[in-house]
Amino acid sequence: MLETRDLTKMYGELYALDRLTLQLDKGDVYGFIGPNGAGKTTTMRILATLLTPTWGEATVCGYSIYNGAKDIRRIMGYMPDFFGVYDDMKVIEYLEFFAAAYRIKGPERRKKCEQVLELVDLGYKRDALVTSLSRGMTQRLGLARVLLHEPQVLLLDEPASGLDPRARIEMRGLIKELRNMGKTIMLSSHILPELADICNKIGIIERGKLLFNGDVQSAIQKVRQRTRIDVCVGDGRNTEAKVLLEKEPNIDEIEYKDQEDYLLVTLREGIEDGSFIADALLRNGFRLKMLKEEAVNLEDVFMGITKGITN
Repeated sequence: MLETRDLTKMYGELYALDRLTLQLDKGDVYGFIGPNGAGKTTTMRILATLLTPTWGEATVCGYSIYNGAKDIRRIMGYMPDFFGVYDDMKVIEYLEFFAAAYRIKGPERRKKCEQVLELVDLGYKRDALVTSLSRGMTQRLGLARVLLHEPQVLLLDEPASGLDPRARIEMRGLIKELRNMGKTIMLSSHILPELADICNKIGIIERGKLLFNGDVQSAIQKVRQRTRIDVCVGDGRNTEAKVLLEKEPNIDEIEYKDQEDYLLVTLREGIEDGSFIADALLRNGFRLKMLKEEAVNLEDVFMGITKGITN
């Protein structure tokens, strides 16, 4: 559905994008992660045929960005981080204006506008002025606009940027619904924990270079070299438990966490099964309150893979 090969964009001697190669298949939801200035927006603008690369190739549904721009725009919806709205228009007028630009005519135009309004849950705002909408509603209106021509591929640049928690949850629900409709979606976001819930693939980019490209679990395995386990025992006996576990040959390190509320146990390299910890504690009369593998989220992955360098 979407593929890039050695895609590069330079400004003078600066590489905004450095030989980016990736592939999205039909139905993929691809989380594009990186610090400000990493090249995320540059990539999306090139794929949307709004920016010409210095060299490299990119195709969308088989159409090249060089000679298939018109075809790509018919099958793609691009929602930038910030987009202009016409303040003196009503919501329904705003959508009908863009539907006309997409050459949707007659009764079909109004029908399509009503359908996308319902999809993004803005039907009750159809006659409100665009200026009266909140930031979250404006983002949903922008999403409705790019859905008018029923695109197969969606590029969403920071769709949850600046939204309050409720609006972010609503936006996440919309993206899940679009995923269930079979859309192929590339989205960038700084709200990393939410991407794990939406995306089946992620790409981590820094200073124009793609550092990781694959599924979320593979990214976690790349960062987590050794198994770490959270342990807590009853009756405030964590210190005693620590002394006992330090004698175990398969444990490399034990440290206190959250003001000694529990222990973080790091197993030796190559050891993944920590069930022996429970056996040792129970055998020595401890009451086990918690034993679980430490969770690794996308923020941990991001910090582990990137170096904090921007262009």
